[in-house]
Amino acid sequence: MNFKELMIRAKENDLAAKKKLLDMYRPLLLKESIVEGHYDEDLYQDLCLTLLYCVHKFGV
Repeated sequence: MNFKELMIRAKENDLAAKKKLLDMYRPLLLKESIVEGHYDEDLYQDLCLTLLYCVHKFGV
């Protein structure tokens, strides 16, 4: 499945597609969740939710 198909399936609320997207972006989300050298789990969760929100709003 290519990226566009994955986005379409995630927008259609396919849980497997959403998980795949979260797994793809996990390294970036983890990197951005480090504040002053400390991992912030709440921030990580917020970033995951923001990613899923953006997928939902993205026009494909």
